Parts: sequence; C-alpha cells; structure tokens
Amino acid sequence: MTENATPDETTQRVVLVTGPSGAGRSTAINVLEDLGYEAIDNLPLSLVPRLLDGPARGVPLALGLDIRNRDFSATNLIELIDRLTRLPDYEPEVLYLDCATEQLLRRFNETRRRHPLRSEGAPLDAILAERDMLAPVRARADVLVDTSELSPHDLKAELARWFESDAGRRLTVSVQSFSYKRGVPRGVDMMFDCRFLANPHWDASLRPLDGRNPAVQSYVTSDPRFGEFFERVRDLVLFSLPAHLEEGKAHLVIGFGCTGGQHRSVTLAEKMADALAKGGWQVSIRHRELERREKAPAPDDGLMTGPLAVTATL
Repeated sequence: MTENATPDETTQRVVLVTGPSGAGRSTAINVLEDLGYEAIDNLPLSLVPRLLDGPARGVPLALGLDIRNRDFSATNLIELIDRLTRLPDYEPEVLYLDCATEQLLRRFNETRRRHPLRSEGAPLDAILAERDMLAPVRARADVLVDTSELSPHDLKAELARWFESDAGRRLTVSVQSFSYKRGVPRGVDMMFDCRFLANPHWDASLRPLDGRNPAVQSYVTSDPRFGEFFERVRDLVLFSLPAHLEEGKAHLVIGFGCTGGQHRSVTLAEKMADALAKGGWQVSIRHRELERREKAPAPDDGLMTGPLAVTATL
C-alpha cells in the first residue's frame, strides 16, 4: 500500500501491529491511537474475526499482536492476514516494528524486564527464538520500521508519515479556565496567570455573571494591559502549535487562571479559543469552576458554528 493511501470509505482499514518484544509495539499502538485509530492491544487472534464482524467502523482500527497474545503463532497470524486480504470489506496492513538484536538485548538489560519467551537461560536465546518465530510475518509486512536508532519522537514522526489519515486533525487544543484557590488543574501544558487584570468581582452588577457574558468581557478587555498581554500570549501559542504538531503531540492544554475562575480566566479562555479556531486549529473549551456550579449563567451569544466551531463543556 502506498504511503498515506486512503481506503475506500466502505472498507475497514485494519493495521496489524507486531514485531519482536522490545521493538516498540506498545509505543506504536499509542501513536496510532493519538492519530485517531481505535487501538486494541493483546487481543487473542481467535477473537479478531468476531471484533471485525459487522459494518465498517467510522475510524481505522489498530490491533497489537505479539507472542503474548493467547493462541498466537506466526501461522495463525498469516492465516488472519490472508483471510482479511481476500475480503473486499477490509483493507489490512501489517506494521512490523523491528530492531537490531544487540539493541533489543540492551533494552531488556536496561529495563530489567523479562522477555516473554524466557524461562531459563540467557535473554539473548529468547530474543533469537522470537526473531526466528516471527520471520514469516516479517516477510509479509506492508510497512517495516527499524526502531534501532529511533527515539520515541522519531518513531511518532515515522508512523505519522505512513498512517496519518487526516493531518488537519492531528493536534487538538483544549483551552481551560480555573481558579488558583482550588489548585492548578492536572495535565496543563501552557499556563498563564491573569490575576493582574481588572477584576469584575468588585463591580456589583457584574459579580454574579461570568466571563462568557459580553459585559464582563468588555470590563476585562478595557484594562489597558489586556491588549498587549493577549496579543503576546496568542502569538506565543500560535508560534508553538506547529512545533508541537511536528513533534507528534496529539493534544495540547492551555490554562488561564485567576482568583475565582469566573471572570478574567473565563474571558481569556473564550477569547483565546476564538482566536485559535479562526487560525484553523481544532479547539475545545472547559471552564472548570463553572462546571462546579449547579447553575452557571448561560452566555448571551451563541457558540460559533461551522467546521472550526469551539465546543464548550459546561
């Protein structure tokens, strides 16, 4: 199959991921999942036909198969490949992760993991036995990737080159607001403190509202420091997003924090999400403190619509 080929929409794309233990199969499965594949690891071969039964899924499928699978053998796997190849409803591909024997031995020694085939004797014997066992499968590989000299980032880039099906959706951005009083949220990649901006809390008419309200946004953006702060943060984010994409990152979280997580941080999150969506990035919004409230004031303006719509979870 040619690089970046796209199967017909009526067929199910199935990537069978295999290779010797320690060559990077688990990493490859995670990468394919980040690329939008439905990924399942260590599924017994006898259950694969049952899994594939029915109409084609809306997303491609990646199955991790190796000697740890129940009823695994090279013969059984080749029979599965042949069966899927004969069926017009499936577009099977074999991704084989290989690695030099010396490098595999080094990886097992460094991690002190036990080779799945090793009962007694040296790890090298188990590595060589597995390599011999998988030789017929290697010969059937559609995509062969030698990971001996690849870093995890290099492997991500290589797999994206072969298996990316929608490059425009590879990186999703989540813009979040939060309160520092309740602690910093987990998993934030870029965090900005906006507590120095004018606080609508001290305006009695604005206090019960939140940063989705135009009056609150007008109050926050009227602070003379807002314009330069927002532009610098926006430009920094827009500058860094392509680099994160190039590194193979699938999801980036940007956080804005203020004292209560209701006015300033919400305003910044809304404005930033709008700017990134207009820049062509897939964006979602989360307002953590508003989610904690049983009844959050609804925004006066509707959400954006269209392919670059910003989705809010409130």
